[in-house]
Amino acid sequence: MGAQWKKSAKSEASQKKGLVFTKVAREIQVAAKLGGPDIAGNHRLARAISAAKAISCPNDTIDRAIKKGSGQLGDAQIDEIMYEGFGPHQVGLLVDCQTDNRVRTASEIRLLFKSHGGNLGEMGSVAWMFDRVGLIEAAPPKDMQKNMDYAETEALEAGANDVEKSDGENYYFSGAIEELENIRAALNTRGWKVVSSELSYKAKNLTEISPKERQEVEAFLQAVDEYDDTHKIYTSASFI
Repeated sequence: MGAQWKKSAKSEASQKKGLVFTKVAREIQVAAKLGGPDIAGNHRLARAISAAKAISCPNDTIDRAIKKGSGQLGDAQIDEIMYEGFGPHQVGLLVDCQTDNRVRTASEIRLLFKSHGGNLGEMGSVAWMFDRVGLIEAAPPKDMQKNMDYAETEALEAGANDVEKSDGENYYFSGAIEELENIRAALNTRGWKVVSSELSYKAKNLTEISPKERQEVEAFLQAVDEYDDTHKIYTSASFI
C-alpha cells in the first residue's frame, strides 16, 4: 500500500512504555484541542482513548491529556505539523509530528533527513504523491476463510476501495475519508473485529526498493519513527 509505515517488530527504544504513553497522550491532547473533550461528538478523541487503553495507558494520564488539550489546565498546547521530504533512494515521506516547540522539531527532523542521505522539502513538495484516505485495521471473523479473495469480497461489501494483508493475521481496508465510519460499521456488522480506524495517506505511485537498498531505507524510517515528536509516518516505499 505504501501508506502508513508499520514495522512488524518495534525496536527496544520505541517499546519503552514512557515514550509510548507520551505519544498516545499527545494524540489525545491534539484530538481534544481540535474537537473538544466530549467523546460522543469527537470520533478522533474516541479512537485515541481506545488506542491508549489498548496499551494499558493509565486513566489519569488519559484524563490529564484531555484536560490539557481542552484548555482546562492552562498548560502549553501541542501543535500538529506535517513535514514532507525524500529519504534515501528518493522514497517520499510524510512525517506527522506533535510538538510543543515547532522550531526544535523542525531542526531535528531536518537533521534526521540529512543524516540518512535525504532532504526535507517545502510544503506540498511530497504531499501531492499521496491520496487522503480512511484506513481501518481489522481481524477477520474466526469462523471465516482467511485469504485475500475473501478479504477483497468483504472490502467490496463494506464499501472499501482497497484491502491489504498486514504482517500478521489482520487486514487494512482503505476508502474515501467520508466513508470511514460507514466502512468500520459495515465490517463490524459482518463479524470483523476492528482494531483501529483513522485518517491516513496512501501513495498514488510506489517507489520500489530493492533488497540491496532495503536496509538503508528501513534504517531511515526507523530513526524517524523513534523520534519523540513523531506521531505517524507515511511512505511511498514498496519493498520488493
